Amino acid sequence: MKGELTGSEEAAARRATTAHTRYEESRPGETTATNHRRSRTKFTEDQLKILIKAFNQKPYPGYATKQKLALEIDTEESRIQVWFQNRRARHRVQKRLEPEKDSEASQIQDCSEDKIHSRGDRRCRTSYTSFQLYTLISAFTNNPYPGIDSREQLAKEIGVPESRVQVWFQNRRSRFSVGRKREFDELLEQKQDPDQDF
Repeated sequence: MKGELTGSEEAAARRATTAHTRYEESRPGETTATNHRRSRTKFTEDQLKILIKAFNQKPYPGYATKQKLALEIDTEESRIQVWFQNRRARHRVQKRLEPEKDSEASQIQDCSEDKIHSRGDRRCRTSYTSFQLYTLISAFTNNPYPGIDSREQLAKEIGVPESRVQVWFQNRRSRFSVGRKREFDELLEQKQDPDQDF
């Protein structure tokens, strides 16, 4: 039936709700008003024309190109980055829905994707001072999923753009979950081999 979840989707939704509930319960007295999402960015027709033209020329623009586009259409570079990510995702879905027309065309595409993913045009890696890291780690310990208001406040406090704070939290959550999986795997190994010396 339409609207019903499969068993695995329902289980995933339960896990997400349980994790969120546990997290909310671990923060007594703190309101969730600071964890709202950023309002949706609405582009004008003219802005969209510029973005689509740039996407058709280069779906993986470098930092300098995104900065130039941001100035041209008067918005933040981070919003340009998100627009390109969303556009590439939509483009992949549309391509998946279309039947493959010609194997020759797909081979040409594979070659061009190698060029697209070159690292020469990337943003420079953000380096943080000890103070900045201490501040970010403290904030992560208190709330691994900060809202836009919290991220903007942190960005102002440590002197970096909000988009860098957002990426730092995404990377930290990813590292945190990988570390927890590794600990779980080690624990399983220890249980399977009780004669192992420590």
